[in-house]
Amino acid sequence: MTTSKTRDISILLVDDHPVVRQGYRRVLEHQDDFRVVAEADNAANAYRAFKSHEPDVVIMDISMPGASGLEAIRNIRARSPDAHILVFSMHSEAAQVKAAFGAGASGFVTKGSEPAALIDAIRIVARGEHAMSDDIARVLAMDSLVPTQSVLDQLGEREIEILRQLAAGSTKEQIADNLNLSTKTVQNYHYLIKAKTGMRTDAQLVRLAVECGLANL
Repeated sequence: MTTSKTRDISILLVDDHPVVRQGYRRVLEHQDDFRVVAEADNAANAYRAFKSHEPDVVIMDISMPGASGLEAIRNIRARSPDAHILVFSMHSEAAQVKAAFGAGASGFVTKGSEPAALIDAIRIVARGEHAMSDDIARVLAMDSLVPTQSVLDQLGEREIEILRQLAAGSTKEQIADNLNLSTKTVQNYHYLIKAKTGMRTDAQLVRLAVECGLANL
């Protein structure tokens, strides 16, 4: 009697570093049931690749030039509410993890995790369940016991995204283009971000973004 082969899990890799994507691909394609069907290096290309290939799982970095992985997650989930998206990021701050799940991520694994953690998470997310690496589980557990009171908790997901892009040096016009918003809307968000955080200047906003792990100097 022949046994039926388990259906392959098709995967879209999203990361702005080609060498990193190549490393992911090598790890994943060692698994008999994984098949990398496409790669993307930014949020817009991730959305286009998702539409073209409709993968079972999207592995998404958060920090990318232009619109971040959070924006890509929102766009993909708006198109396909059942999309399975696993964030794979160097960031582990509670506010960013919560923002990722709020945007529609199904799981979150840090890049410092062992490859086995990523592989297990992919299979869990492909089943429609939620997954996270042990360090992320600890971060969220500690945050639930002793809330970190991050300033980012005062901001919505879109405000966090705009703050990240402002800190990266994007102009309001560039942010509007990245997020398909009007410049006036971005200006309004800019004002709200300052009001909610108590920051008075853009330099203070940049410093805040760095302190919260949204940007690097």
